[in-house]
Amino acid sequence: MTDAPVGWPADASRPSRTVTLADLLRVPLHRVRLVAAAAAAGLLAAVGYLLLAPPVVTANAVVAVRPVVTDAFTPSGAAADRAVNMNVESGIATGTEVVQRLADANGREQRDVRDALAVEVPTGGQILRFSYRDRSADQAVRGVNLAAQAYLDVRRAMYERQRAEMLRSYDESIGKVAAQQTALQKRVAGARDGALDAAVAELAGVNSQLTQLNSARTEIAAVDVNPGWVTRTAERALVSTGGAGPLHLIAGLLGGALLGVVLAYAWESVDRRIRSVADGRETTGLPLLGTVRRRRFRAGAPALEADVRYVAMAIAERVRQPARVCLLAAREDPTPLTAGLAAALAAEGREVFVADDSGRADRLRGAVLGDAAQVSAVTDAARTVVPKPRPANTPAVNGPALPSASRRPSPHPPGARRSAEADATLTLHRVGPAPGGENGRVVAVDAVPVGLGSVRIGSWRQGADHGLVLYNAPPAESDPRGVVIARQGTAVVVVERDRTRQGDLRRLVDRLRAAGVTPLGFVLTRSGWG
Repeated sequence: MTDAPVGWPADASRPSRTVTLADLLRVPLHRVRLVAAAAAAGLLAAVGYLLLAPPVVTANAVVAVRPVVTDAFTPSGAAADRAVNMNVESGIATGTEVVQRLADANGREQRDVRDALAVEVPTGGQILRFSYRDRSADQAVRGVNLAAQAYLDVRRAMYERQRAEMLRSYDESIGKVAAQQTALQKRVAGARDGALDAAVAELAGVNSQLTQLNSARTEIAAVDVNPGWVTRTAERALVSTGGAGPLHLIAGLLGGALLGVVLAYAWESVDRRIRSVADGRETTGLPLLGTVRRRRFRAGAPALEADVRYVAMAIAERVRQPARVCLLAAREDPTPLTAGLAAALAAEGREVFVADDSGRADRLRGAVLGDAAQVSAVTDAARTVVPKPRPANTPAVNGPALPSASRRPSPHPPGARRSAEADATLTLHRVGPAPGGENGRVVAVDAVPVGLGSVRIGSWRQGADHGLVLYNAPPAESDPRGVVIARQGTAVVVVERDRTRQGDLRRLVDRLRAAGVTPLGFVLTRSGWG
C-alpha cells in the first residue's frame, strides 16, 4: 500500500470568482506608491528634456506662384490652379538645389535642413507656405526667407534655361531659312523667263516662313519668366516658439503613470498579497472570524473596538474553557490584535491569560492598558456575576462571615471609583505569590482589570493553570513555536491586508493542517494593525 498524498486540494464545487473592473483597479491602487513614483519619474524626464533641449522657433513665409505667360496682364481665368502644377512647384521648393543653398548659407547638413524645412500647398490655390524651424528666431527668419528666395531664383533659372533653349532653336531655324532665302534671291537674279516665275514663287514661300519664325521668336523672347513673388516675408516679431512644453509635461506624466501601472501588474504577478476577504478565503479555505478596520477619522476608536469585540465573540463561540488559542501570522506581528482580543474577552467577565515567549510582554502590557482605558463596562445581564444568597436554615457562625465560594471578588477595591476619562490612571493590583504551586512552582503575574474581568500577562509555562490562554505567537516563517503550541489547543490565523503574501499564508495553513491543527478561522486586519 502506498501512503495517501499529503495536500488539501481546493474545493472544486466552489464557483470561480468573476474578475471585475474593481479587481483590475485594485492592483494599481494598492501599488499607488509605485505608480506615483513612475509618474513622477516621467514628469522629471519631461522637465529635464525641456530644460536641456532649447525651444524650437518656427518662422513662416508665403510665396505666390504665377504661370509663365507672354502677356503678364492677361487674366488667368477661373482655373488658375490648373495653369501651374502646384505639386511640381512644392517638389522644386523642397528640392536639392534649394536645400543645398540653405545648407551652404547656414552651415548645416542637408539632412538637418530638409527636416527643418516644410512647404504647404493650400487646396485650390497658387500659394506656397514655407516653414523653417531653428534654435533661434534670427536663424529661423533668415532661413525661411532664404528658402523662399531660393525657390524663386531656382524656378526663374529653370524658365530662363528653357527660354534660351527655345530661342537657340528658333535662331538655328531662322539661319537655315535665311540661307535658303539668299540662295533663291541669286537664282531669281540669273533666271530666264521660264524659270523666273517658279523661283519668285519659291522665294515668296521662304520669306513667309522666315516671317513666322521671327514672329515666334519675338513672342518667346517677350515671355515673362518671373515665377512669382514673396507676398509675406518672415519677421522676428511674427515667429512662433514651440508651444509644446505643456504637452511634453502631460505626455511625461501620463507615460510614467502608464509605465507604473504596468510595473504594478508585473510586481503583483510575482508578489501576490491578500487584498480582500475573498482572497483570504480562497487562499486558506478557512471561515472568516471578522475584520478589523484601520483607525480613521470617521471610524475611530469606537469602530475599532467594535471590530475587535465581534472577533472576540466569534472566538468565544467556538471555544470552551479551558481553552488554548494561538494567534498565528506568517511574517507579521499579531501583538496589537492579541492585546485587543484579550481586553475584549476580559470585558465580559473572563479571566484571560496572555502568554508570550518572544520578549513582547511589555508591548502587550502597554497595549492592554491602552485598550482597558477605552473598554466600557457594558456586559450582558446574563453574564453578570452576583453573590449567591445564604440559605435560610444555615446557622450563623460566630465571627466574620466567610464569602461564598462562587462569588468572584471585585477587581476594584472598596471606595475606588472608575473614572470615565480615557486617559485616567489605572490602579493595578499585584497578585501575591501563591504559597505553593504544582511541583513547588510559584506563579506571580500582574493582573490588569478590564471591565468585569482581568488580563494577566506572562510566559506560556505561567499560564498552564488558567482557563483561557491566548498565546501571542512569533512569526511562523521563522519560529515554529506557534504551531507547536497550537497542537495543544487551536489556532486563529491573523492576516494583514496588503502585507500578507498569499504564498506565505498558504504555507502556514498547510503546516497547521499537517501538524493536526484545525484553525478556527482567520481574522483580516488592515495594514499596520495586527
